[in-house]
Amino acid sequence: MIYPQKISYKKSKKIINICLVISIAIAIMLIIINKLTTPEIKWSALANCGIIYTWITVMYSIKSGNNIAGHVLIQTILTSIVTIYIDNAIGFKGWSIYIANPIILITANSTMSILTIISYKKYIKYAIYQLIIVLISMIQIILFLRSIMELKILNNISIGISIFNLILSLVLCYKDIKDAIVRKFHM
Repeated sequence: MIYPQKISYKKSKKIINICLVISIAIAIMLIIINKLTTPEIKWSALANCGIIYTWITVMYSIKSGNNIAGHVLIQTILTSIVTIYIDNAIGFKGWSIYIANPIILITANSTMSILTIISYKKYIKYAIYQLIIVLISMIQIILFLRSIMELKILNNISIGISIFNLILSLVLCYKDIKDAIVRKFHM
């Protein structure tokens, strides 16, 4: 079997820089085209948001030593921000808060549950990421209690899955979590 040759660091850095320059040129062209054709609709901002999102994801993925839970967390945060931005840019209809973000959180929590079940012995590596995703899910309750948003069916499902995920992790990994806390805090 023939394997492809590994690209040197210098060449890969050059390719990344070329792609970055092309992305910036495309972003500028999109803004110019938007201003010349339909200035009342800010569609270039949405497209440029996608370009920025892609670059953040690529750069995060290139870094070595990142675990799957870290990728899940970054994607959860970035995708949530992008959907809220897009919803806001097209005249806030609420679909980002009532449909998109609950689905994103359900997916993230389900992924973290699967990671916990599959690799429960390595759970401690995922614990902080999972806790952050649970906290992000709980933001919906805070917004509801402050009368900023209603809790609709998908919001309730995402909160329920988040709480279930936290309980599942604690049940499956209680001893590991306890050992890690004792080790970290010298108790």
